[in-house]
Amino acid sequence: MEKNDMVLISVDDHISEPPDMFKNHLSGADLESAPQFVVDENGTSAWEYQGMFLPSVGLNAVVGRPLEEYGMEPTSLEQLRKGVWDVDARIDDMNVNGIAASLNFGSAVGFDGGRFHKAPDKKAAATHLRAYNDWHIDEWCGAHPGRFIPCAILPTWDMDATVAEIHRVAKKGAKAVSVTENPTVLGLPSIHNEYWEPFWKAITETDMTICCHIGAGNPAPHASVETPIEAWITTMPMSIATGAADWLQLKALHDYPSLRIALSEGGIGWVPYFMERADYSNWRHKAWTNTIFQDIKPSEIFKKHFLNCFIDDKFGLQNIEYIGEDNIAYECDYPHSDTLWPEVPEYLWDSIKHLTDGQIDKITHGNAMKWFNFDMFAHHAKEDLTVGALRAQAEKDGVDISLKSSGGARPVEEGTSRPITSGDLMKMFKQHAQKGKEAA
Repeated sequence: MEKNDMVLISVDDHISEPPDMFKNHLSGADLESAPQFVVDENGTSAWEYQGMFLPSVGLNAVVGRPLEEYGMEPTSLEQLRKGVWDVDARIDDMNVNGIAASLNFGSAVGFDGGRFHKAPDKKAAATHLRAYNDWHIDEWCGAHPGRFIPCAILPTWDMDATVAEIHRVAKKGAKAVSVTENPTVLGLPSIHNEYWEPFWKAITETDMTICCHIGAGNPAPHASVETPIEAWITTMPMSIATGAADWLQLKALHDYPSLRIALSEGGIGWVPYFMERADYSNWRHKAWTNTIFQDIKPSEIFKKHFLNCFIDDKFGLQNIEYIGEDNIAYECDYPHSDTLWPEVPEYLWDSIKHLTDGQIDKITHGNAMKWFNFDMFAHHAKEDLTVGALRAQAEKDGVDISLKSSGGARPVEEGTSRPITSGDLMKMFKQHAQKGKEAA
């Protein structure tokens, strides 16, 4: 196999939702009360919903910008690559990057729909959440069948409504649901509470995959506001280990053998030690902890139920025998700051070319298709979805990949020599959020 022969599925990308997201799925008072996209006189944009204000973009939409301009800019759609919010342009950007298919998480609504969970009017929030799912499945994913893996969000504050929505979106073609890995941060019972029993049952009945995305529940820790921002960014993927350890202890994994969880944007290099440590902890402590792991090792359950997703992880790919070649999937993270667009094939090939063709196929697309019950070859011939074929199509379509500069916004004054800190970025985000509130 050569680089251009790879077929790539990204199981973690993102959307900056377009301003007209709800217009085809709501009307009257429901449309008027839905999240609103607002822009001030300076072009700064934000989403407003039930008294909450969320800047529409920032580090989550810097793809195609010069690296030195990363920060809390851009602040308007005009500063973005069109593929960030326009589905047809997204296909162009996928083609030029050799990406055959993609699973997309929302931004304004939260990776896990957290924006709706925090809304005071839960009845309205449930209506708007369902409308988001309709837009995501019907318009975004439906615009190009076989190129997107539909992933829904759920009103988990109401379990009856959650179960109903799982069955509804499954019938519409959703393959996954995104939920917080720690519902207690939303004021809900923990995943170990019987409250969630109907959820596990419904997920199993519909054969869905659960996505737990970093940052949707347990925040990535940073030591202090003076911690250099690179330290914080370094630990972000590995922060998912806290949730993974919690989910690994789920009784539901033993009660529902087909339950599947994708650890989105968590990386894979830490996984071998994680499993080793889980087994060691079980061996040394199961005599007194009343653990559910008496006759089976935690690592065995982990390999059976968890999909590990990586952006760039050479160490992990050198050690897949300790992770499981059936438990690894690629992710691009477009349009976030970690994305390697439009050079994913070059970086990935350099990290993966030592593996067998069969292993490469599994990690680049086969595992994603299996874990998400997603058959893109029912819509497209495999030879049309290779890196080489997609890039040839992008060249034919004249897709522009030149860097787009909009000036940027530095978290500290120009000329400051000290490292940018976590506190700097948090302060800048608050200022940006205030501008969004003023725009609304």
